Amino acid sequence: MSALTLVSRITGLVRELLIASTFGASALTDAFNVAFRIPNLFRRLFAEGAFSQAFVPVLASTRAQHGEEATRQTIDHVATLLVWVLLLTCIVGVAAAPVLVWAMASGLKQDPRGFEAAVFMTRWMFPYIGFMSFVALSAGVLNTWKRFAVPAATPVLLNLSMIVAAWWGAPFFARHGIEPVYALAAGVMIGGVLQLGLQIPALLRLGLLPEIGLGRSSIIAAWADPATQKIARLMAPAMLGVSVAQISLLINTQIASHLVPGSVSWLTYADRLMEFPTALLGVALGVVLTPQLAAAKAANDNDRYSAMLDWGLRLVVLLAVPCAVALLTFSRPLVAVLYHYGAFTDHDVQQTTTALMGYGAGLIGLIAIKVLAPGFYASQDIRTPVKIAVVVLIITQLLNLALVPVLKHAGLALAIGIGALINALWLLVGLRRKGSYTPAPGWGVYSLQVLAASALLAVFLMWASSAFHWTQLQAQGLTRVGLLVLLLAGSAAIYFGALWAAGLKLRHLIRR
Repeated sequence: MSALTLVSRITGLVRELLIASTFGASALTDAFNVAFRIPNLFRRLFAEGAFSQAFVPVLASTRAQHGEEATRQTIDHVATLLVWVLLLTCIVGVAAAPVLVWAMASGLKQDPRGFEAAVFMTRWMFPYIGFMSFVALSAGVLNTWKRFAVPAATPVLLNLSMIVAAWWGAPFFARHGIEPVYALAAGVMIGGVLQLGLQIPALLRLGLLPEIGLGRSSIIAAWADPATQKIARLMAPAMLGVSVAQISLLINTQIASHLVPGSVSWLTYADRLMEFPTALLGVALGVVLTPQLAAAKAANDNDRYSAMLDWGLRLVVLLAVPCAVALLTFSRPLVAVLYHYGAFTDHDVQQTTTALMGYGAGLIGLIAIKVLAPGFYASQDIRTPVKIAVVVLIITQLLNLALVPVLKHAGLALAIGIGALINALWLLVGLRRKGSYTPAPGWGVYSLQVLAASALLAVFLMWASSAFHWTQLQAQGLTRVGLLVLLLAGSAAIYFGALWAAGLKLRHLIRR
């Protein structure tokens, strides 16, 4: 899962590098990022967020308790209802694009061209949520059957589609008198079609391709299924929980749109870099753990449930702490090497760096949530994470009031980071109080080993960040890339070497 996610994130970085070097950070790139966030917002409501959180545990429980045939029927019924809900949502979304853009980023009206471009691209990209919602359904089925490869590889197709759009599509559009940034919207839609197309053969091989009912009787039968109704009941609080995160994103985008032009793009470029560790560690662990935690709960195997949570949290500490150290001490070299080309200026490097450091402060929390929240979802307790998320949303906005006037767009990133740390700690305390999670022995020594190795890593990275003029090496692209690779390899050697010297047995931990 992590290996394929790594390929996805590498292609994602190539995608962002091309977008940054081709378009830079401007009102039009802000327009694309806002337009892309709107279908992504709904996608997280219907797809990876509320739907997956409700669908996967119920599917795993149905399979464990009622067998394969009942599970197949549940898949058909859920797919039938989903297609009608998504069709209505897409029609309304395309019609209401101007309202949605205004609600997400009214500050784009500072440049009417940017606002109009955002509305146009929103209308073209909104159907993307339909494709991605069925990708999420397919991924939920495949993950429940422990087929992790196809869902993990699927995002690569979106990245490749957008790479072609930025590399070939933008110049093609420019030659024909069309705004080049519109090529990215076309790339998004083609990527959605390709991602769904990749899922279909995998489902066919398992005999699990949904049969979608189009008649009234099929819809009534689908809704009458107790499993479908249970998913709908679980989705209600889950949608509130996901909505909290999306409301936070909406507020932050709205605030950023009123700051200097480019602020939305700087945050987006930093967020793309943050997705690298959060996807490799948090998302991968969450996707793998959720169906297994649900199965352990269904079997009333509390010891296995707690042991899996403990294993996941130890991996979070082992890998997220050094990543957070790197983002706090080595952000400028990372941003310079990955983005500092073409239209992306020295000023853009500096602004993206400060945003990345803000996100980095909360990286451990952002990753830990991906492990801790499934601990509640697996036992079909979605209300507790939602209540926590609502309070954290309020705390995050209070932090915005204090931080944004001083730190501008970086204050938005730092507020999210601090909020994630509070959220993760609260989830951990909740699992402990419920008795669902009991830490295995050895956490004290383990934590000291990781902290000591991370401190040594921080010293090395602070030296590496200041010892070279990263932006001045722009003309020597290969030299700069090679230097970064050597320093990151040295960082890994220092960190894992220090852990080995401290007596930590990595092989034993991973094999758990």
